Amino acid sequence: MELIRILIADDHTLLRDALAELLDAEEDFEVVGVAGDAAGTVRLAAELRPHVLLLDIEMPGNEDPATTVRHLRRAAPQTQVMVLTMHDDPGLVQALLPLGIRGFLHKTVSHQSLAGTVRDVCAGGSRVTISLSARSLAAPVPADDAPLSVRETQVVELAAGGLSNYRIARRLDIAEGTVKRHMRNIFDKLGAGSRVEAANKAVERGLIAPPVTAPRGLRDPRRLPDVVLRGPHGLPDAVLR
Repeated sequence: MELIRILIADDHTLLRDALAELLDAEEDFEVVGVAGDAAGTVRLAAELRPHVLLLDIEMPGNEDPATTVRHLRRAAPQTQVMVLTMHDDPGLVQALLPLGIRGFLHKTVSHQSLAGTVRDVCAGGSRVTISLSARSLAAPVPADDAPLSVRETQVVELAAGGLSNYRIARRLDIAEGTVKRHMRNIFDKLGAGSRVEAANKAVERGLIAPPVTAPRGLRDPRRLPDVVLRGPHGLPDAVLR
């Protein structure tokens, strides 16, 4: 019996090692390598030529997942790329599907479902498995006049409130590089050249509510005051800390 050779790419060491141990316990699986960033993933995929690559989205060097997938397809064309991530933006799924990924699985997927999907991918056929979180599946699909995804709307709303990329990442529990990627997408979709312009256009189109500044007396006295640079329409351009 030929073993299914698997490469795991995830920057969370504990989760990555636990997943490797779990999959190695399957009699027909062999985890041949692990990587913690995009460059290392491409290098190992070319070197090891695994049957399946389980690719996380939010890891160093993977600010543009589509570019990473293209590099992987060139470096190891026979490797079946499956995304396994906590990131569940349907827009990202649509962007990656044409590049030949064989699955987009949310990390809440069960061990049995993951193992079964890996086996199905290696058995041939053209079926692609997509598993998103319940919250993402329940979210309304943006209308044509509301081009931002659910996550992009959250990001531009927090940016309009004056939060830095770092603080947006902390608030949404995502990587700072992912926030930057969302901001680039927001700029492109709204035709904006800056955070202020993006926020203004989002407000003008009714995509987000205008930011509300809390009265001075309601600010948390334990926090140091933020210095806000404001642009047109009174929206914050940057926050200095």
